[in-house]
Amino acid sequence: MNDAAATQWRSTLAWLAVVAAGVAAAVALAVVATRARIERNPAARELGVLATLLPAGSYDNQPAGDRIDVTDAALLGSAEPLPVYRARMAGRPVAAILTVVARQGYVGPIRLLVSIGIDGQVLGVRAVAHQETPGLGDRIDAAKSSWIDGFTGRSLGDPAAARWALRRDGGDFDAITGATVTSRAVVDAVRHAAEYFAAHQAALFGQPPE
Repeated sequence: MNDAAATQWRSTLAWLAVVAAGVAAAVALAVVATRARIERNPAARELGVLATLLPAGSYDNQPAGDRIDVTDAALLGSAEPLPVYRARMAGRPVAAILTVVARQGYVGPIRLLVSIGIDGQVLGVRAVAHQETPGLGDRIDAAKSSWIDGFTGRSLGDPAAARWALRRDGGDFDAITGATVTSRAVVDAVRHAAEYFAAHQAALFGQPPE
């Protein structure tokens, strides 16, 4: 190989190295961006359903910005901090939307948002993350079934504590057909959220937003 050919070969190798480095950098950036997007999605889904859990015209603040994090493994189902979003009207507390994890789902944990009015009444419940069986347990999704709306209007006194269970367990709540384990996990989680709210209502509304 003459000098000219050798120089050309080295130039080609150098150019290929630059291209390879550029491709590697682009792939790395894409991976980072994808990971960040995946990590943001659960939070984005939660924020997207907040308004559906509060009666229109019942609040004048931005609940997404009036947030605190709380921890209670026994009642909220996670040792990690979970967000609570607060709704107010003219500065007065109206409702809190608690994040609770139903740990005993059929496939795995089920992450829920439970909206509770200042009087302790459940205003709405939404499943925001789960891996339950398609066509069965995934009917906890409001888009696939109205079953989750059965909690609206309920409270710790309606029904009585002993009847916060599925009908087959002696309670007042129907189970999703073919998804008893999933249904039981959600009923228990909503009751626990209501219990947490009743025990910590003053503290929930008294803390400054984070």
